[in-house]
Amino acid sequence: MKQRKLGKTGLLTSEIGFGCMGLNHHRGLAKDPKEMIKVVHSAIDAGITMFDTAEVYDPFTNEELVGKALDGRRENVQLATKGGFKIDGLKNEVDSSPEIIRASVEGSLKRLKTEYIDLYYIHRVDPKIPIEEVAQTIQGLKKEGKILNWGLSEAGAETIRRAHTVEPLTAVESEYSIWWREAEKEVFPVLEELEIGLVAYSPLGRGYLTGTLDRNTDFSENDNRGKLPRFTKEAMEANQVLLDFMGEIAVEKEATLAQLALAWVLDQRPWIVPIPGTTRESRVLENIDSTKIEFSPDERRMISEALNQINIVGGRYPEAEQKRVGN
Repeated sequence: MKQRKLGKTGLLTSEIGFGCMGLNHHRGLAKDPKEMIKVVHSAIDAGITMFDTAEVYDPFTNEELVGKALDGRRENVQLATKGGFKIDGLKNEVDSSPEIIRASVEGSLKRLKTEYIDLYYIHRVDPKIPIEEVAQTIQGLKKEGKILNWGLSEAGAETIRRAHTVEPLTAVESEYSIWWREAEKEVFPVLEELEIGLVAYSPLGRGYLTGTLDRNTDFSENDNRGKLPRFTKEAMEANQVLLDFMGEIAVEKEATLAQLALAWVLDQRPWIVPIPGTTRESRVLENIDSTKIEFSPDERRMISEALNQINIVGGRYPEAEQKRVGN
């Protein structure tokens, strides 16, 4: 698989990564951990090197699972995780104080069975702690060799710029897909200017863009999509217009909807790395084949014009749980 460079620091990774959250968190009943480890191994064998997790995913257990999966294969991958929450088992509060971040990093290192983290994100910006102070905490951890690169997740343009001034960011992780392009407005210009990479989570729209979900899909058990406005039955039916449009192009490209969605993200900028997740080995290979799809200038123009005319129904999060904090 081809590689992409994230940030001025030049973190080289596979052009498609692997989002590990769904291996046991927020995507239905957790499956056999041994089977999920096989899925991760299949991704490594297929050329994927970027694996993304977080301490707050089913608190701590997702990192533990990833640590087991990568045991003995650590030197072949780039490991990304996220911290900056005060986790108490009941209510996980954003907290970027030096003590919490340091404790988060130490805990992640143990659970991931590693001596260093390739890319460490502040999971959500803490409005109580100036981002400059957070960057200084990160500087200390980098000097100690515990993290090699750092980034912010779901941060706004101003926060990115302020953080980068103190300690250069390698990447920003944000939701980005053919049906959620908000980052293009203010974040992309800053990333381009400062040479910061984008790691795109949910590039398959939490599964909707694969065309495998419908109004009868059950989101009742361990699946947060049931609480998201974009996954109400009415919204999914209304947004079928996007899938219909994608389907026409997919037929021309001899591709699946998932492959088309990933290829579109890859085509937007050379410094974007999407991290789709899956619990199936077959989907790993399907996702990787998206890297073979190319778009002509005319196709790019046609797709862009069409997307501007399609109104996506439903917010990505409930209004009370908006995830982006800071400007």
